[in-house]
Amino acid sequence: MSDFFVFNGIWLNAFLINFVLIFFGQRLPFLTKKGWIHAGVLGTLLWGSIGWNAWLSVCFYLLLGTLVTKIGYKNKAFRGIAEARGGQRGPENVWGSAATGCSLALFSCIWPNYLTLFMVGFASSFTAKLSDTFSSEIGKRYGKKTFLITTLQSVEPGTEGAISIEGLLAGLLGCVIMTVVMLKLSIISGLSVAFIVFLSAYLATILESYIGAVVQNKIDWMTNELVNSIQTSLAAIIAIFLYSKFI
Repeated sequence: MSDFFVFNGIWLNAFLINFVLIFFGQRLPFLTKKGWIHAGVLGTLLWGSIGWNAWLSVCFYLLLGTLVTKIGYKNKAFRGIAEARGGQRGPENVWGSAATGCSLALFSCIWPNYLTLFMVGFASSFTAKLSDTFSSEIGKRYGKKTFLITTLQSVEPGTEGAISIEGLLAGLLGCVIMTVVMLKLSIISGLSVAFIVFLSAYLATILESYIGAVVQNKIDWMTNELVNSIQTSLAAIIAIFLYSKFI
């Protein structure tokens, strides 16, 4: 009985903390109003299932992703390749980025014996998404030559499946930063695990560009948010596989 009350107390605290933070945080220009509500739901699920450190890691992701989106925003907007709504994220962006990680967090409540595996996948999913954001936003603004990943044909910045040297390097930086965040917050532990998270996240970022070039332009319902979910899922699957195989 005491475990029941402790469990429910954790979820109540998670809800109350996120309610208060979202109430004040919605004044910040990171998310739309609906985006903030959905972020509150996400935050409650993460805090309640695996704790404040997982919640904080996603806050870092949101902050860093928003900041890099703002870099050179006027220039990108002038060329018609900037994120909509001034870079503010809506509900579709929240879940496109976080559905995989949130699912893994909830799975850890159902199958606690596999917590480490789920956390490796969780870390890799958000690392991959930050890598993709860094790569896309820096590449669109500062990429001198942009190529289609499948043919290496020169294309305009912002084309689905386009890559640039600058964008690829920025994606590496995003991977490094988010992997360090996951280490410092004890989502993962050990350099070998960190390398797996870093590697799987960056591979998924490359694969996301390939999916964009091959599939996204040919299928109407293949939205950016769906591709984001596929990318984060690939990152988690690759990381869990590598961890199970080599650690």
